[in-house]
Amino acid sequence: MPKCDHCDAHVSERFARVFADEHGEIHACVSCSANAGIAEAARERVRGA
Repeated sequence: MPKCDHCDAHVSERFARVFADEHGEIHACVSCSANAGIAEAARERVRGA
């Protein structure tokens, strides 16, 4: 099961597919990052694709 690289909390497969970087690393989960920060990271990734 995937986990957050920052706090080691388990995250869902779906969360990992959306928020992991190109190396499969999850730098922040919902528990250790503000939702606004997660949304911003997702927007930046879409712009860069």
